[in-house]
Amino acid sequence: MILGLSVQAFVALHVAISLIGIAAGLVALPAMIAGRYMKITTAIFLAFTALTSLTGFLFPFTGFTPALGFGVISTIDLIIAAVALYVVKLQGKARITYTVTAVIALYLNLFVLVVQSFLKVPALNALAPTGTEPPFAAAQAVVLIANVALGYLIATRFRPAALA
Repeated sequence: MILGLSVQAFVALHVAISLIGIAAGLVALPAMIAGRYMKITTAIFLAFTALTSLTGFLFPFTGFTPALGFGVISTIDLIIAAVALYVVKLQGKARITYTVTAVIALYLNLFVLVVQSFLKVPALNALAPTGTEPPFAAAQAVVLIANVALGYLIATRFRPAALA
């Protein structure tokens, strides 16, 4: 039991939280390329991405794992993003700081989504049963390249008015 839920129910909750964060990020961040700041969608993205990391720490683990490492990195990254956005209000270097950290947060969640998809979806698992095969590497490369491009476009195009 985790938070009063069976492990299976908690996994489902954790996945749902993660997917909401990813969906919100895939809406909020590309909107920034067009110069739009989506306040509510951005808040949902950051909150649910943080919840993804925090609920991940509740899973039973023995020793340090890659998942735990991702959670630590993601949590630190999200704290920096939140400070840049909500405390410094994207002024000065906080704009680029937020851009980089928000894209990293989305990338980390998408990276894990790809890993879990190849582990859990039979058709994908058949293509890359160990996670070392070319289809897995190609999928991760696409995610990485798309996120680098997203970050570059946001950094070069997003010039918000002062946030109130």
